[in-house]
Amino acid sequence: MNRAESIARLADKSEEWDILIVGGGATGLGIAVDAASRGYRTALLEKADFAESTSSKSTKLIHGGVRYLRGGEVGLVRESLRERGRLLRNAPALVKPLSFVVPAYRWYEQFFYGSGLTLYDLLAGDLGIGSTGHLSDLETIGKVQNLRGKGLYGSTFYWDGQFDDARLAIAMARTAYEHGAAVVNHMGVERLLKEKGRVVGVAAKNQVGEDEFEIRAKVVINATGVFSDSIRKMDDPEAEERIAPSQGIHIVLDQSFLGGETAVMIPSTDDGRVLFAIPWKGRVLLGTTDTGPVPVELHPKPESEEVAYLLEHAGRYFEKAPGVGDIKAVFAGLRPLVKPASVAGGDTASISRSHSLTVGESNLVTIAGGKWTTYREMAEDTVTLAERVGDFESRACITADLPLLCEEPSEAKAETISPSLPYRWDDIDRAVEQEMAQTLDDVLSRRTRCTFLETKESKEIAPEVARRMAGLLGKSDEWVSEELTRFSELRSLETPYIPE
Repeated sequence: MNRAESIARLADKSEEWDILIVGGGATGLGIAVDAASRGYRTALLEKADFAESTSSKSTKLIHGGVRYLRGGEVGLVRESLRERGRLLRNAPALVKPLSFVVPAYRWYEQFFYGSGLTLYDLLAGDLGIGSTGHLSDLETIGKVQNLRGKGLYGSTFYWDGQFDDARLAIAMARTAYEHGAAVVNHMGVERLLKEKGRVVGVAAKNQVGEDEFEIRAKVVINATGVFSDSIRKMDDPEAEERIAPSQGIHIVLDQSFLGGETAVMIPSTDDGRVLFAIPWKGRVLLGTTDTGPVPVELHPKPESEEVAYLLEHAGRYFEKAPGVGDIKAVFAGLRPLVKPASVAGGDTASISRSHSLTVGESNLVTIAGGKWTTYREMAEDTVTLAERVGDFESRACITADLPLLCEEPSEAKAETISPSLPYRWDDIDRAVEQEMAQTLDDVLSRRTRCTFLETKESKEIAPEVARRMAGLLGKSDEWVSEELTRFSELRSLETPYIPE
């Protein structure tokens, strides 16, 4: 991908866009892939980096959502499981099957969980991964060595999907770009352009430069996730807020706190949440929480109560219990939940994860809600609606069978940027030269996942990475200093939980 080329296209007044997407997370990028692959002249603007907000801070699971069965959302689960199967097929370099155990510490739990997970398999149909089964206590410990053995009757064994969220976002950006879309990160929308009460484009500003643009399009789509109300208020200052974000945090631990390559689902907690302990890139990912109401922020802060909650529940299920000093990284993300009129207060756990599509009086299309697993179907619905809004001739969606252009950073042992991080200097170069990385955080948090794996080590290598980026981008020593300051400020959100 070439950022300068995409910006030049945005500046070219002779290029008329059919669809302009505001937002470069999973939803917006999915729409760009769908629209561009249908042949529409497509542009996408992201104010921060691709997937910098919610979409890089997930539990790293492509799944149907076992807990949604408990809430009776069978349709959402079926839809998610079908999309899981498509992603396993269309992005095999980034989406992999992952085995899970659900430990049973009461005699009836294997039957109880097994019944629900058998239904889970059935809903997946011919796009399923593997069959649910039962393991004895010894078989369970064989797969998860650190699981508490006392009182264990056995477990239910099932399959789901795992992925690297930020890398999949880049794969989607590349795919949209290869199909002719202009995709640009660090390009913020300042206001909507209107004629006769209709939205006809946006005014945008380059966040890493001084240039400004007026970009016109037949249809403008607001796909900004937790920030979608702010775009809606650009259209109508009196618009009622529809997003009720909830915060979920994850902590990253050493691999020994799980032991093995099988994940654990903890189905019952003090407040009814489901927790996961997942092997991920040689570490263990533990999460998530569900805290709300919370303010809408690009970089939300993990709260000490959330960290304590995860550590306490992990201690109940693992022989070697993790403490604050064992945390290698912690990150927080916001879920863009759409609140129905009947939901008040902070009960975000009861809000559906289904998506919502609306068209304003100005013809602004807004897509809100949803989740990573169903991004493709959300995109299909959105582009189909945009065809009606723009009075386009209908074109078939082809994304159900469209391979994504995936290229995961190398995890070779040689030439690594750090002894404890699985990335090479070639990965840094590619991030800048081919993947539109503009900031130090773009490289260390999303093109690679360094800060998500080892926060302390990432801070130590940051100066050398910044200097290498400066050489590739033609930046000065002053830029290096500014980037290091900004990177340190971002990491300060986690430092209370990261031992020095």
